[in-house]
Order: sequence, then structure tokens, then C-alpha cells
Amino acid sequence: MSNRIALLSESVANQIAAGEVVQRPASVVKELLENAIDAGATQIKLIIKDAGRTLIQVIDNGTGMSAADAKLCFERHATSKLKIADDLFNLTTKGFRGEALASIAAIAQVELKTRQANDLVGQLIAVEAGKFTETEECQCPVGSSFSVKNLFFNIPARRNFLKDDSIELKHIIDEFERVALPHPTIAFWLHSNGNELFNLPAGALIQRVTALFGNSLSSKLVPVNENTPILNVKGYVGKPEVAKKKRGSQYLFVNNRFIKNAYLNHSIYEAYRELMSNDAHPAYYLFLELDPKTIDINIHPTKTEIKFTNERSLYALLLSTIKRALGKAGAGPSIEFNNEAGFTDTYFPSTKIPVQPSIQVNTNYNPFSSGSGTASYKSQDSLLQQSNQKNWERLFDGFKKEDEAQVETAPLPEIQALKQETKMYAVFQFLNKYIVTYAENGLLVIDQQRAHERVLYEQYLQASVQKKLASQQLLFPEHVELNTNDFLLMEKLLDGFKLLGFDVELFGKNNIVVNGAPADMIEVNSQQTIEGILETYKLNIIDTKLDAQDNLCRSLAKSTSIKYGKTLTEPEMQSLVAAVMNCENPLYTANGKVIIMELEKEQMEKFFKR
Repeated sequence: MSNRIALLSESVANQIAAGEVVQRPASVVKELLENAIDAGATQIKLIIKDAGRTLIQVIDNGTGMSAADAKLCFERHATSKLKIADDLFNLTTKGFRGEALASIAAIAQVELKTRQANDLVGQLIAVEAGKFTETEECQCPVGSSFSVKNLFFNIPARRNFLKDDSIELKHIIDEFERVALPHPTIAFWLHSNGNELFNLPAGALIQRVTALFGNSLSSKLVPVNENTPILNVKGYVGKPEVAKKKRGSQYLFVNNRFIKNAYLNHSIYEAYRELMSNDAHPAYYLFLELDPKTIDINIHPTKTEIKFTNERSLYALLLSTIKRALGKAGAGPSIEFNNEAGFTDTYFPSTKIPVQPSIQVNTNYNPFSSGSGTASYKSQDSLLQQSNQKNWERLFDGFKKEDEAQVETAPLPEIQALKQETKMYAVFQFLNKYIVTYAENGLLVIDQQRAHERVLYEQYLQASVQKKLASQQLLFPEHVELNTNDFLLMEKLLDGFKLLGFDVELFGKNNIVVNGAPADMIEVNSQQTIEGILETYKLNIIDTKLDAQDNLCRSLAKSTSIKYGKTLTEPEMQSLVAAVMNCENPLYTANGKVIIMELEKEQMEKFFKR
């Protein structure tokens, strides 16, 4: 019988191993940036072309490498971070396995230029598909420059699985943020296709947070700072009112390494449990410092998962720390345990002897007799009675009988703009959430927010096709600052916004100017509206694949529809019911959620026969 088991060739084994480390261009960015930090760099520049397909270059001013180290770093399991197995439990560096550069070099064309401070010349190393193609001396500054070109050039199947440039660039920005955020003392730059996306000077942590995620965020954050023998916590958490529907701004670091941990994440949500709705997600930027011996990070190739020896203690400490911070900031309940409030009186002079207060009561006062009591009581009582007797009829001014009352309340501009001509419905509002009306066979209960969302969606979709939705110019143009990912998305959707009546222009880095809004949108808060639309748009991308314009119409309808808790007048309810009944699909929203519940007459009669 012939043998069936054979050793894989080195090139195939390297490609298989590379698949664990390099899943997309963002994986290369993460590894190269972390290597630059481990090299002691204070300035790191990232250059991207075609979302990393054509070029990923990281330039740093770190310690650099010698000629021997520059060549050895591309060998598998070659590392300066570990000597013995016990070093795995005392790690203070980002990388340690010695797999990253070998994996990258196996599936790309890599060029390294590096020089140490005491060397006169640097080293140039070129590797293609895991094989050295060039090794020579060169002139270069102190530090290292890694250029990764034509990623997956020798694995076309893997290259075909990459998403479009906008999605891959988003992943690169995510990794860039995760590395730059915990290192505010290091200056970072990010350039994509010749455009500067980030320029982050060295500074304080709050400066790094606002530089990455927008200056408007600074007033919405609560500082967290707590030191214990087990755990040190610092960073910022968002106020409950700025929680979003999408898990976006959630960053948890352990010893400056970004991690994902469902257990610790639950403790953060538990701190917000009574402060926000169940479907909302708080923002947080938290940095945990632990003894390296109490954690194990060698359980996943990307090192984003960590095991803790004392998870329960960390859970309780993190929960109490965030609750305390929110309480101090007035965002949640807080108890001051240092003082006993019942025995503290800051208004009472310390030199004065306390005296029991006395109470004086007029024992002769009779409220039913005009002749009892003192003269002052008599005069006050008689004057009040005389005034009441004289002016009692005026108490009913402004009231009319029901058949004489004529209440004229203009419908909301959003609902008035529906302008649907149909029969009038007898309606009433229930719980400020539902509209109840009758049908031939029973009752209809209509979800007011979903109904309005459906109506607006069909209007926006039709207008975007016919290109005729009117725009109302704002009295003063409004500047809106977005984070980098949202700005890139806005740049992509700019034409779609204009079709829907937004007069929007790009205005420098991460800023837009809103000159006008759809004519039926009254009292527009540009910042909240734009951010809400973009957030919903991103949620729709995750949930289902949609045409960009269809997705934008859904997002705009959801963001601008009337919300639960809004009290509607009878004309407003009638207009909304009429409009949703005239929709192409009045029963479901664009996302498939039920709008109308029917309670049939037979069901009611059957119930009352019991």
C-alpha cells in the first residue's frame, strides 16, 4: 500500500499559516503598527493605496534593526520578545509569536528599509512570496519602513474575497484607531490615496479621543479613574443620553491592548441598566491595567481574546467604578458614603447652641365662623370670602360646553405635508404610541411611528427616482463635524442626500456644511439628523444587502418619522391614518415590521360570550 500522508511544502504551509494572521489588509496594518510601537517609535506614519490592495506602508522612528535582525525577522517564530515559555505570562509588548512578518511576506511583496542610530548605513531587504529577492545596504533614516505591495498577489482566490475599497478602508481605520487610541504620547498619521485622513499629534488622552472621534464628543464624556490593588481603570464613558443603536464607539483595552470580552462588556452595560433603553449601546473608551501574570493572551491568533484568572473580581470592580463615575457626573444615582447626611448641617454656626424650635398655635381660630379668632384672622378671612363671593363666576371663564367648544389645532408640519385625500377616520390615541380606529369588521390598532416611517419611505423613494424633492434653505448654514468613517460614508452618499432634498457640501477634513433640508422637515437639528441617518444606514448594511439609495431612503424615513410619546391631535391622527392606508404596502415597514394590528368583530363577540 502507498503512503497517504506527506509533508506540505514550505510555501503551502506558509500560505496556510498566513491565513490565520492575515485575513484582510487591516490585519497587515495592525501587525505593522504594533511592531512600530514595540520598537519604541514616537512618530508613526501609515500610507495606504487602494484600501491596502496596492500598498500598505508603515514608517516609524523606532530603534531600527541590524543587518542580521532585518533578515531574521522574516523567519517564522523568530522573535525578540520571548526567550522561555514562562515569558508568555509576563508580556508587556504587542507582538511575541514571530509569525506576523513571515505570514505577510508569504502572500505579498515586502520591502524593508531599516537603520539603527549607531549605524552609518541602513539595510534594504526585499521578500516576495516568502523568498528573499534583494539584500543590500541603503541610505535611510533611523527607524524602519515596511512596504507591503500587492497583497494576496499569489493567492487570487483570497484576493477575490476582499470587499470593495470603502469597506476595506473602514476596517483599516478601525485597526488604526485601536492602536492609536491607547498611545496618546505617540504621534500618528494616516494617508489614503494621497489624502490625509488623520493627523494625531502627541498629547493627552482626551485630546486623542476627540481627535479620533470628533471634538463634539468632549462634552458628552464622563471621566473614569480608579486604582485598586487588583485593577486600575482609566478612560471615559459616554453619558446615557448619547447612547446609540449601533455598537460603534466601544473600546476596551487591557494593558494597552484592544480586547473583546463579553463578560466585562456585560458589566459595563449593567452599570447603565437603569439609565438607558435595552436596545441602546453606550460609548466607552476604557483602559484596564493588570498584572501580566493574571492574564493569558496567547489563546487567539489576533490576540483580541484574553483569559483572566479573577474574572468575577474584575466584573464587580468595573461595574462599581463606572457607576461611581456616572453618579459623580450627575448621569446616574450616587451615594456619598463618607458623610452621614442626617447629622450634617453646613448652615448652622458651630458656636451657637442649638435650641428646639417652638410652635405657636391660635387656639381660638375657627374656620367655619367669621367671628372667631383675632382681628387679623377676621380681616383676612372676611376679605377672602368677599373676594370669592364677588368673583366666583370668573372661575369658569374660558370653559364652554362640549357642543359649543371649537378647538382648532393645526396638524404637525410633518403630517400635514402628507396631503392624502381620503375619508375621515374616527380615531383616538392610546399610550401616545398607537392610533386606534375602526374598520368594517372590527378595530385597527396602528403603530404611529412605523406608519409615519412607511409613508415617508415611499415618498422619499418616489422622489429620489423622479428627482423632484424640494429643498428648504436654512436661514444660517450649519457646520457638522463627523468622525472619519462617517465622513467617508457621507462622501460616498453625497449625491443620494441631494436627491432627497439635502443641500450638503463637503467642507474640509471631516466637516460638512448643511445649507438646506427637505422642505417637509421643520426645525432640523442638522448634527443629530445626519448622524442618525448615517447610523441607521450602517445598521441596514449589517442586517441586509440593500441598494444604496433604497437604504438611504429607509434611513431618512426612520430618522425623521414622529417618535413614540408624541401626542397627536385628532386631525393629525386622521391625516396619518389616511396616508398610511394609501401606501403601496400599509401593513409593513420597509424593514418588515408590522404596522397595523386588526381586532376582528368575531373575536370580540366570541370573547364576551364566555
